[in-house]
Amino acid sequence: MKVAYTEPALEDLDQIRDYVVANYPTLVSVVEEHIHTVIGRIGEWPESAQAVAERPDVRVAPVVRYPYKVFYRIAKKQVEILHIYHSSRESWVGES
Repeated sequence: MKVAYTEPALEDLDQIRDYVVANYPTLVSVVEEHIHTVIGRIGEWPESAQAVAERPDVRVAPVVRYPYKVFYRIAKKQVEILHIYHSSRESWVGES
């Protein structure tokens, strides 16, 4: 299934990259690869991740080995990546 990123999700990716570059520069490509691997799996198996209790139309997939979660919604012809949040942040259940 096609994967589309919302503007907030793209901003999240930029913020994650900036943080990792500033604090763990040798891990930038590894962290990005793990995030994009999860997003690729979401595109292949969109219903495999757990739904968010507060928003059953939104699913969340963890990024293995790194403390990030990918929030997304399944639309008719695509998967929409809504946000990518660090696990220490309060869970995202917004309107996007």
